[in-house]
Amino acid sequence: MTNPIRIVHVFPSFAAGGAQMRMCALANHFGDRFSHEIVALDNDTTCRDRLESRLDIGFPSPPPTSTGLPQRLRAIGRTLRALRPDLLVTSNWGSIEWAIANRLGGRVRHIHTEDGFGPDERDRQIRRRVITRRLILRSSTTIVPSRTLLDVAACVWQLPRHSLHYIPNGIDLARFSPAVALPDTPVIGCVAALRPEKNLARLIRAAAIARREVKFELRILGDGPDRAALEHLAAESGMPVMFLGARSDAASFYREISLFALSSDTEQMPLSVMEAMASGLPVITTDVGDISRMVAAENRPFIVRRDDAALAAALSGLIINPERAHMIGRANRARAIEEFDFAAMARKWSDVLMPVRRAGAASTSNAVRRG
Repeated sequence: MTNPIRIVHVFPSFAAGGAQMRMCALANHFGDRFSHEIVALDNDTTCRDRLESRLDIGFPSPPPTSTGLPQRLRAIGRTLRALRPDLLVTSNWGSIEWAIANRLGGRVRHIHTEDGFGPDERDRQIRRRVITRRLILRSSTTIVPSRTLLDVAACVWQLPRHSLHYIPNGIDLARFSPAVALPDTPVIGCVAALRPEKNLARLIRAAAIARREVKFELRILGDGPDRAALEHLAAESGMPVMFLGARSDAASFYREISLFALSSDTEQMPLSVMEAMASGLPVITTDVGDISRMVAAENRPFIVRRDDAALAAALSGLIINPERAHMIGRANRARAIEEFDFAAMARKWSDVLMPVRRAGAASTSNAVRRG
């Protein structure tokens, strides 16, 4: 049997998020073709629950971060030498020091994935980071899931076109289906991590405005550091909100709601929007990343500027017009089936990952390692 390709993945966090869930889905799909070491720089490995137990997976502790940059880079280099991967895969700016250490050491083929920016790069690129990416990623392969990010990588970071791969996210479409019947009272649903860049405060404020005209419920699936503040805001604004916490399978949640809403300051190609579309739902979101390109043409009038009043108008406009909402939901589902198939995404990832095979390379482990 051919030894698996050994990958070290580095994430700023392995909490449940789009990039982490995509990696888990791909790892489960590829099975024993790969073995994995997942480094979570904040030691949060919540998303590991999505990985199948049959996989060869390890979770090594990250090197200490309390030292100066030269010491950190040397420690990262020692860790890479100890792990002996065939491939290093880094995720977003938070893991860039691993890309730097690998570039200085020159030992391992490197893929860098960018899935979006935090609040500090929501509206503009930070010059120091642009220069770092331009220098460090020139000889790496960079994968992005959105046309917006592809333009940034090519035109702002000035990375070579041949090193860039645009691979749109995909989902297991079979898991998602429209509800048989809609709830008697309209339900607006959101699936998101409760983090600053998601700006769920905007959704709560917009919902409070819209609720002056029409009655509905608001349910939020997800968890994160902003939960207490959001619960306080909901109570203050008089907007009843059901905070449902994290759930491993959101498919049933989409069948419980009438409309899907997202109020982020920054996104690229959110999995939640694809899942909502595959579930036959209309989507109301802020106009960020590739979302306006993702949804059906009929849905685009409800992709609005990052403004409470605009979001509120979009919410109330669809709630009072269920026939239009249903028509948009049908169009979104048709587009999701056409554009967001997981198998197509997996084939493109396989084409990029498989050339790393090193002749005669041997895996140092062939047992499941969950520690």
